[in-house]
Amino acid sequence: MSDAQRETVIEVRNLTNAFGPHVVHQNLNLDVYRGEVLGLVGGSGTGKSVLMNTILGLRRPQGGSIHVLGHDTQRASTRRGLESRWGVLFQNGALFSSLTVKENVLLPLREHTRLSEKLMSELADMKINLAGLEAAAGAKKPSELSGGMLKRAALARALALDPELLFFDEPTSGLDPISAAAFDELVADLQSTLDLTVFMVTHDLDSLYAICDRIAVLADKKVEIVAPLEEVLKSEHPWIRSYFHGKRSRAAAGG
Repeated sequence: MSDAQRETVIEVRNLTNAFGPHVVHQNLNLDVYRGEVLGLVGGSGTGKSVLMNTILGLRRPQGGSIHVLGHDTQRASTRRGLESRWGVLFQNGALFSSLTVKENVLLPLREHTRLSEKLMSELADMKINLAGLEAAAGAKKPSELSGGMLKRAALARALALDPELLFFDEPTSGLDPISAAAFDELVADLQSTLDLTVFMVTHDLDSLYAICDRIAVLADKKVEIVAPLEEVLKSEHPWIRSYFHGKRSRAAAGG
């Protein structure tokens, strides 16, 4: 299927983000298609997390437009409705430390649904299991979890409302290689099983090689290229060549 025939679920047009006189993004354009895993990469300071937060409506850009699932995310009333259709896993999990894992997963269910306590409890248990955690993990506080378990707990909360879209900000950051590979495998399985669209900010080369359908590269204040990995590898852009053709990239590619 050609790109023109695919359904666009995230559409960014002519986006400008700035902090005072410092311009981070200028006339940035990006499309994300339904059912794909899109990896967003870029050098330090290119605004990867800024772009994700802007798409989520957590910051207002200086220019341009963003539509998610056909709706303008800069309108508060629209964004409220979209929050039940997407799930977000922030870099450090962002779980409430005073609540148990299960209580964290229950939060979006209580905020966005009118289900009975019994049904919400059952759904929370199911999402904890879906994220690859033992049932006993639901009773633990975030401080009692390992790094890998913490990521899975945050994933369980992101899945609470059966979202169409998942947003990840450095999901494997801080994990050992075995835990990171297991998390990538879990994401790939969930994406295939639940027909999810995944927008993933990452610097993890293994994740880019293992699970991403396309890669968007931020450079020079815009998306320099968005394409499958094999096409990105052909780019002559200096940062792209340095990033994807160094020793670490060759190791991730098995070379």
